[in-house]
Amino acid sequence: MLEDCLPDPIRTVAGVDVAYSDRHSFGAVAAFDYASMRPIETRTARRATRFPYIRSFLSFRELPPTLAAIRKLCAKPDIYLVDGHGRAHPRRLGFASHLGVVLDVPTIGVAKGLLCGGIGTGATHRWSPIVHEGEIVGAALYTRENAKPIYVSIGHKVSLAMAVGIVLHCTRRYRVPEPLREAHMVAQRYRKSQGAKEYLEKP
Repeated sequence: MLEDCLPDPIRTVAGVDVAYSDRHSFGAVAAFDYASMRPIETRTARRATRFPYIRSFLSFRELPPTLAAIRKLCAKPDIYLVDGHGRAHPRRLGFASHLGVVLDVPTIGVAKGLLCGGIGTGATHRWSPIVHEGEIVGAALYTRENAKPIYVSIGHKVSLAMAVGIVLHCTRRYRVPEPLREAHMVAQRYRKSQGAKEYLEKP
């Protein structure tokens, strides 16, 4: 769904990420108060990795540890920021969209690299459209001067304009939104605490 299905006001936002060892996946979720961008809660989960690494099929690999971590939350986030793509995907169904459909919640894909398409014309001072096969599938969003963009796309139950606004609101001192940055650090710390060596960094 590409329309906004969000509460007004948004109260809670969460970021999700996954770290890997050679045999296990370590999911992490970090929930934040939306207005103040203060952390509320983090949760983690470890699962055996049962799906191989295949480019553009990461959602099948990342969904089990992510869902396991989310199910431990006491907070109920209004929207999730996902370290991956949503509609900016060759099949228009990246991990952000997959997660949103499974949970029936609003989601936004936030990635550090392009998976398909290119940067089109019609830029504003903050973002340029990502165009694939003649369709705008996301936005290359410049959150910091003299820094590479991040790539924002609709996951589920949110419009692209709203997604860009939410990501900008959640981005403070760093290039990446605070909930995603925290989820990434929590996932890495959890992996290390389990005595597992790093195996894969996603593209």
